Amino acid sequence: MNILFFLKPKANIDFLYSDFTIRQALEKMEEHKYQVLPIIDRNGDYFGSISSSDILFAIKKEPNFDIKLAEKKKLLEVERTRSYQAINVNKDINELIKVSLEQNFVPVVDDRNKFIGIVTRKDIIVSFLKTNVKDNGGTK
Repeated sequence: MNILFFLKPKANIDFLYSDFTIRQALEKMEEHKYQVLPIIDRNGDYFGSISSSDILFAIKKEPNFDIKLAEKKKLLEVERTRSYQAINVNKDINELIKVSLEQNFVPVVDDRNKFIGIVTRKDIIVSFLKTNVKDNGGTK
């Protein structure tokens, strides 16, 4: 099975640009109720992912944090506690499953490190269940 079978394309998901400020990131996370989002630059290169916890910890470290600082501080200045490993679209499904065990979504990049979308752990599990579980709840 091909990774593209599971891919949610970049055009259909939310992400953050690397030049966004903390405020822009928080607004997008709040609007869409996300806890973690991928970060890409304006050329489409994948930079990593950031969580609302990462932003919260950055705010906590600033003694006089206010909205003006949130509008100035760039997202890439925030220390990230986890690295959401991206996978190349040409990798096999076993590698995708292995990476998905450690993160709730897997960013997918092409051969030039251009972000093309994500694969969610949920989609992998749902596909597995459809393939391996009969309607009566038993296994094949």
